[in-house]
Amino acid sequence: MPPPPKPPAFTPAELVQRAQSVIKEARFPQLATIDGDQPRLRPVSPVKVDGFTIYVANLKVYHKTVEIAANPKVELCYVDERHDQVRLTSVATVVTDRSILQSIWDSNPLLRQYLGSIDNPALIVYQLTPHRVRYMQEWALEYHEVPLVG
Repeated sequence: MPPPPKPPAFTPAELVQRAQSVIKEARFPQLATIDGDQPRLRPVSPVKVDGFTIYVANLKVYHKTVEIAANPKVELCYVDERHDQVRLTSVATVVTDRSILQSIWDSNPLLRQYLGSIDNPALIVYQLTPHRVRYMQEWALEYHEVPLVG
């Protein structure tokens, strides 16, 4: 069996752009949480992306709310059509800043249609600000640490 193809080379200066490109193209990342001693993984649809800070809306009745409350350490994994991937290791925090919530609310017609009001008590929005971002190009089988800018 022949070895897998070698991906094109890139410079370290391209890492941030490459990682952000994967996030933009792969719109539905997988969110990993811990449920007691059992890992859980599910697709999510971010409601806002600001660089590497990702915002995820949730309903308080969903079980991931309990999981995140018990252990807010989470990881998001984005995989694009080329199979390049970005992993963001974060601690989830609940967004309470009204201006951020309003911005998310105003830009998401599905939230407005489904929940009716920004003050709906079922709504919870998590901010995932990573302390580690890793990028892997398809077939490279090697992660690169992406510098956190800003």
